[in-house]
Amino acid sequence: MTRKKYLGLILILGTLTALGPFSIDMYLPGFPAIAQDLKTTTAEVALSLSSFFVGISAGQLLYGPLLDRFGRKKPLYFGLVVYILSSIACAMATSIDALVMLRFVQAVGSCAAGVASVAMVRDLFPVEESAKVFSLLMLVVGVSPMIAPTVGGYVTVAFGWQSVFLILAGMGACILAAVYFGLPESSKPDPSLSLKPRPIITNFLAVIRIPQFVTYALAGAVSFSGLLTYVSGSPLLFMEIFQVGEKTYGWIFAFLSLGLIGASQVNSLMHRKFRSEQIIVVAIIFQVLVGFLLFSGTVFDWLGLYGTIAVIFAFLCCLGFTFPNASALSMAPFSKNAGSASALMGAIQMGLGALATVVLSIFNDQTAIPMAVIMAGSALLALMILLLGRTFIRKNHSVSEEKEMVVGNFH
Repeated sequence: MTRKKYLGLILILGTLTALGPFSIDMYLPGFPAIAQDLKTTTAEVALSLSSFFVGISAGQLLYGPLLDRFGRKKPLYFGLVVYILSSIACAMATSIDALVMLRFVQAVGSCAAGVASVAMVRDLFPVEESAKVFSLLMLVVGVSPMIAPTVGGYVTVAFGWQSVFLILAGMGACILAAVYFGLPESSKPDPSLSLKPRPIITNFLAVIRIPQFVTYALAGAVSFSGLLTYVSGSPLLFMEIFQVGEKTYGWIFAFLSLGLIGASQVNSLMHRKFRSEQIIVVAIIFQVLVGFLLFSGTVFDWLGLYGTIAVIFAFLCCLGFTFPNASALSMAPFSKNAGSASALMGAIQMGLGALATVVLSIFNDQTAIPMAVIMAGSALLALMILLLGRTFIRKNHSVSEEKEMVVGNFH
């Protein structure tokens, strides 16, 4: 593979991966304006974010089998068309209930891009290179939280929040064209795979039986829910508690995203000396420490605006190491059913993220304490899952080796 082709694939796969995050981040500065226009509260508007996460989680389970059955590109075309049409419909929403429902449909469309991009990394690149590729994808993905809320803030002020969704529809159309003309089909359709519920469930159960997948997918997802909690709670935190404007909020969000981007690129360099298994443990331990620093600083009110920004920046840096390694380690055992594994991993991530944001909305008391509690708790739970799961993986591996020795001696 030439360097030009390699970079082209990374760019297209990165834009596919970034579509969901861009759809999340770009409308965040418009929360107060949406609440005012639709005669509701920012907490109610945040439910449209939760419904988006639910849509991504459910949609991934739909697209996983489709990607394995029909190849990668046909389901991707379908999802992008759904995304474009629902984005236009979001711009026309006249009630919060309609917006919440349409955001669910928009998410179902966008998650085809996310599932396909992860599966195609497994198709197109060697296993030992996948962690580096995921880090490069995070560099492209990282541009979205830098650009999206900043642009969203200016667009909302100048043209209204509806224009944000029209821009997203245009982005979807451009990505559809890029996929059609620049992305190869990386997996041949497999007509032998059934789309009936029972075989699909059996396939997912086969994925879940892999201890390495369960450990790293679940630990990564719980850790990732801390990020989605921050995203959901940040409009309240910065625009209502700290009283910054839409444009300033966009710049703060962009700056904080540098932590995620920068750490993901340092992670790529660290693979020259360290394995993914080593990096992820250290990253989650630091995430726990930073999470409890955020919690104590919020409860005792000694952080302030700049202190809060600094601590959240550190928290996102930890995620920049955790997420790519968790993804690579989760996908490593799979080749034939990489689409289903990718879908299940994404569903777990977004499902737990949706749960975290719903809990945040339920316990919203107009302070930053619920957000800090969930972020710190997610890091601690992720560490517990990781340590317990790694112990189980080692025991399972030892048992397998013993069985092979017994069989070998028998023969």
